[in-house]
Amino acid sequence: MKRLFDLTVSLILFVGLSPIFILIAVLVKVKLGSPIIFKQVRPGLYGKSFCLYKFRTMTDEKDDQGQFLPDYIRLTSFGRFLRKYSLDEYPQLWNVIKGDLSLVGPRPLLLEYLQLYTKEQSLRHNVRPGITGWAQVNGRNAISWEEKFKLDVWYVNNQSLFLDMKILFLTAYKVIKSDGINQPGTATVESFKGSKSSIGGGSP
Repeated sequence: MKRLFDLTVSLILFVGLSPIFILIAVLVKVKLGSPIIFKQVRPGLYGKSFCLYKFRTMTDEKDDQGQFLPDYIRLTSFGRFLRKYSLDEYPQLWNVIKGDLSLVGPRPLLLEYLQLYTKEQSLRHNVRPGITGWAQVNGRNAISWEEKFKLDVWYVNNQSLFLDMKILFLTAYKVIKSDGINQPGTATVESFKGSKSSIGGGSP
């Protein structure tokens, strides 16, 4: 039922929003250059890797040593706008159609984080990752990694179609309000360095 729901909704959105996708793609090309789509390998269901798609939001500016400049420099005002309203996430509907993602589930993070999770935190990979999730509607990037993983694992243990629909509704509300986009004092979000504490559960 969840997969059928994901596929039906994502196909409708992908086709219905295609004019907006094309407009964003043109603007990304003009303002940020190529490539238009940012691609990155992320861990999916049971840690199996897949290629995640997003609209590009940062420039490729580098220093004299050839290293990328800090995110807060490369993240332009246009890129901030895309992130503020989650417009950069739209290409992930294709990931949902392909079966890499679900509409709702723990966000797919970086591959290098896999070895840093506690046993409890790794349970977040027992379900297909999502475009949005329980952690995203309960703080997003404004909460700690440990809090995010606690919420992710709670979702894994309590998932249902009703909960998914509730999260999608709350996501739309959060996007309009632009809540929790960045961690305080950072342009995006700090890297996860590992945690010694195990996690329990939350409640809706």
